[in-house]
Amino acid sequence: MIYPKIELHVHLEGTIRPRTLLEIARRNDYALPAETEEGLATLYDFRDFAHFIDVWILTTNALRTPEDFRQVVVDYAAEAASHGAVYIEAIFSPAERVRRGVGWDEIFSGYCDGAQEARELHAVEIRLTPDIVRGFPLDEAEQVVRYSAKYRERGIVGVGLGGLEAEFPPEPYEPVFALARDEGLASVPHAGEVAGPPSVRGALEELGAHRLRHGIRAAEDPGLLREIADRRIVLDVCPISNLRTRAVSSLEEHPLPQLVAVGALCSISTDDPAMFGTDLAQDYDAATSLGLDPRDFFEAGLEGALCDDVTKSRVRAVGDSFAWDDLRASEGQVP
Repeated sequence: MIYPKIELHVHLEGTIRPRTLLEIARRNDYALPAETEEGLATLYDFRDFAHFIDVWILTTNALRTPEDFRQVVVDYAAEAASHGAVYIEAIFSPAERVRRGVGWDEIFSGYCDGAQEARELHAVEIRLTPDIVRGFPLDEAEQVVRYSAKYRERGIVGVGLGGLEAEFPPEPYEPVFALARDEGLASVPHAGEVAGPPSVRGALEELGAHRLRHGIRAAEDPGLLREIADRRIVLDVCPISNLRTRAVSSLEEHPLPQLVAVGALCSISTDDPAMFGTDLAQDYDAATSLGLDPRDFFEAGLEGALCDDVTKSRVRAVGDSFAWDDLRASEGQVP
């Protein structure tokens, strides 16, 4: 049974299926490290998180034009809607494209056009949360915030921090996240994926995180986890991504049940579904296989969503009208 889903953590560049990536690369005369769908699939067998980032850079540089960015959003909305998605907060990394010669406005307008078209074609509400890239200088990080503020009325709701978490802690980015908050943008950094509790603490205290992308390593510090639960900081948990990047060694060892047991609010997302060989249904299935309730994930996603109250009310109505008890019964769970 398809049921309503909210996804708060998906990198648009990582949603592009191999066939589409090859098509975009050809029209932009960009040489990918593989020339077939099968060849790209072999690239996606990641040794670790650093290897994932290397492949990410090689493949996503194929994106060059506003049409590319628009297409990526619309295509993913269609895919996610087929799995029940009603609301998505999607990530993109504009400074990476700017370094390849693409203009800021081309990037932002392309993605915003895509979000609008996706809503019209697939009835999925999409908001956008651009990432600052760890290791990039503060002036580039500030440009991400400035352009995010410029496009606020077109669906930009927050700014994140992504990339090599273990090598680049959050604290140096405090000034640009203060600027983001001053511009009315939420703080949604990656933290607690490949680095431990100090990374999470830095994101909360120095970056003023409204929500944490991943955050699973908070489980290693009971006091920190209790604080996250008490403050109702929503964690964007991506189970299959954590397996593919070796952040977690097996699904059975994933800390998601521990997080939920303490009262942490956990939403479920795919992260980079094309690169990790997953989709929204598979990630939800992985999470529910641990004995957790899909409605709880929907409610956590709703609480963590950064959209306006009117949109949130519409999304809430979808969840309220769904027969969750029937879903539990169909899956052999006690209503």
